Amino acid sequence: MKILVVVDSINIEDSSGSKANVALIYNLVEAGFEVLVYHYTLKNIPLEGVNCFAIPEIKYSPLYFLSRLQRVLGRTFNLDVAPFLEKLFGFSFTFFNDAKSIERALKKSKFQPDLVLSLSKGASFRPHYAVLQLPELHNKWMAYVHDPYPFHYYPRPYTWVESSYKQKETFFRQVSEKAKHSAFPSQLLLEWIGSYFPDFLKTGVVIPHQIAKYKFQASGQGNHFPDYFDAAKFNLLHAGNLMKQRCPQGLIEGFQLFLNKNPDAAKESKLILLGNASYHSKMLEEYQADNPEIYIYNGNLSFDAVYQLQKNVSVNIILESKSEISPFLPAKFPHCVEANKTILSLTPYYSETRRLLGYDYPYWAEVDDVEKIAGLIEKLYQLWKQDPDNLLLERSDLKEYLSASYLKKVVNALKIN
Repeated sequence: MKILVVVDSINIEDSSGSKANVALIYNLVEAGFEVLVYHYTLKNIPLEGVNCFAIPEIKYSPLYFLSRLQRVLGRTFNLDVAPFLEKLFGFSFTFFNDAKSIERALKKSKFQPDLVLSLSKGASFRPHYAVLQLPELHNKWMAYVHDPYPFHYYPRPYTWVESSYKQKETFFRQVSEKAKHSAFPSQLLLEWIGSYFPDFLKTGVVIPHQIAKYKFQASGQGNHFPDYFDAAKFNLLHAGNLMKQRCPQGLIEGFQLFLNKNPDAAKESKLILLGNASYHSKMLEEYQADNPEIYIYNGNLSFDAVYQLQKNVSVNIILESKSEISPFLPAKFPHCVEANKTILSLTPYYSETRRLLGYDYPYWAEVDDVEKIAGLIEKLYQLWKQDPDNLLLERSDLKEYLSASYLKKVVNALKIN
């Protein structure tokens, strides 16, 4: 089967979405499909063993001129006209020019795919918009939906209403109606989005984020760990952005309570938080100042450095927002499964992470349940003291679910013309 992948970015350093997209691309190749990737990273990025084409940006058009004028107004006069323009047109001039650039490249392509897979990241869905303008591709189109869209369809506490919500609703309803196939990283997300756009329930399949063999460029990292990491200690790691809605306070206070109850554990335990956390900066600085057993890095680290740590800590932490439901499958979930270390799951009762780990999985708590978090950390610590191998995850079922072999079964089961 020939698959044309249309994707925003294949730069794994720019977002968790790009990491997940690259893993999916690698596993499509691993599964034996003939894959060509059209990407809008705006620079040449090689993926080993993958045929890639960098889509050029259209730079001589009214849309390009208007998009740059909008930037100049913002930068020079501090004038933000985006809400007004998006209320009128639904999207920014930059979005329209980007989508037009992708559309033009696809029109020129000589590749004859059996399946056209559109991937995106964040909230742009530019590849989906571009393919939507090409009716000749709709009967072989699979629209991959990585997150709820538009924003007001997010579960609480993420919901907010954009000025352009009506146009975005119309756009995504058209995607749901025109794409022959759709795919979602989680079963809960398929059901959640399908409740707003019922056609997705007819066309949707679940293709989870993948365990893939990333090909890192030589970085000199090797087995050399940063100064703040001692592999001989009981290390708990949360790697990833701590957005406004993902508050780590319950985790930190649970760790502190564990240390208060087990003072001898302080000399051999460490809680490590890595990733952007600008909304929580002040709070995190105060906690770190008073607790040498906590290390916090508020910023970006290279993916290979973080990946190395995930494989060598005692416990990996998945932390989500306080909510009634979390339909998301975190992009780092496959990394944590592959690392084969116990996952401390701090998620809502109804969440895709908890569904996959199992409702009887013992190391789960709500993100703000300080007492339970402290108790779970203590239990994990005691198991680690007996033997660090007691904290191996050993979930072959999840490894298979996130593998190229399972992906191949899902894709081959599609009704392709």
